[in-house]
Amino acid sequence: MVYKNYKDMKLSALGFGAMRLPTADGNPDAPIDEKKTADMVAYAIAHGVNYFDTAYGYHDGNSEIVMGKVLGDYPRECFYLATKFPGYDLANMDKVEAIFEEQLKKCNVDYFDFYLFHNVYEKNIEPYTDRKYGIMDYLMKQKENGRIRHLGFSAHGRYDTMKRFLEAYGDRMEFCQIQLNYLDWKLQDAKAKVELLREYNIPVWVMEPLRGGRLASLSPENEEKLKALRPDEKIPAWGFRFLQSVPEVTMVLSGMSSMEQMKENIATFAEDKPVTDEEMETLMEVTDSMLDILPCTACRYCTTHCPQKLDIPTLLALYNEVRFANGLITHMAVEAMPEDKRPHACIGCQSCEAVCPQQLEIAKAMADFTEKLNQPAGL
Repeated sequence: MVYKNYKDMKLSALGFGAMRLPTADGNPDAPIDEKKTADMVAYAIAHGVNYFDTAYGYHDGNSEIVMGKVLGDYPRECFYLATKFPGYDLANMDKVEAIFEEQLKKCNVDYFDFYLFHNVYEKNIEPYTDRKYGIMDYLMKQKENGRIRHLGFSAHGRYDTMKRFLEAYGDRMEFCQIQLNYLDWKLQDAKAKVELLREYNIPVWVMEPLRGGRLASLSPENEEKLKALRPDEKIPAWGFRFLQSVPEVTMVLSGMSSMEQMKENIATFAEDKPVTDEEMETLMEVTDSMLDILPCTACRYCTTHCPQKLDIPTLLALYNEVRFANGLITHMAVEAMPEDKRPHACIGCQSCEAVCPQQLEIAKAMADFTEKLNQPAGL
């Protein structure tokens, strides 16, 4: 197992994410299969994994309970446990003390090695940074009392939202967990987010290293390109090799659902094999082939001509994401906008198109975006 130095710790470079634990018959809505989970944890610990990540809402609140049971069979000093305050639900903002105490009991521990503000994004940035809720004050008090060893945050929000959070709390954040993979390096501008965290000297924790499995298999053409470079490297491993090439990355979390996934990922992290410049160029070619991005350059000529005053560049960036995968996070980002600033507010006047240097069909994009938002969101 590859290990990374973090303060006075040696963290396994691969962490076990408990968001997608094995369930009965593989049905994601079924109860967690505790026996299979225990077997996976045993294999992970035996092969050097020492970081386990759960959260209040995972598996309808049962992930913390099951991980607490399973990890309770091991000496507390042999693993690091992370969980999160569920501020993605605004109803929880005034319940930080009650939820934190509940989490300690569910996880069967006296302290958390790592604790995070969960999912900083556009809708919760205001309450997360509003001192009337006392969230930061309470969590810093728990840190002083030794019940939190290290405090950080996870973020699905846009760059500007992350920056606002860091301007408020950056001096107290010890790590940050973001969605990072070679696809989102471009699609979600994760590269810029990594650079922002570097400015604050905050190490990067990675979630969705394989984009929810989308990077576990590629088109035959793209697989052939990668096989030509490393014939023996499995396709999912390329996602991890990419991350081994980003110096700021300390921890890579994988939400493993089976022993097979566990064994493959641990085998990958038996060695550090970052990609070369040539391989990185090929990975970016693979990324480009998977994306059909409207090439908005955010010049903002369009916004000065929009009678509805829509933030068209931001909407187009979100539209690019929803075209690739109509996911819940994108829906949440749009719902965080005022009703009259969402894509359905576009009146189709095409005033923006008259001044767009890229000659984008913006009105058509807004109509399609609205239609996609009316469809059920995935994860």
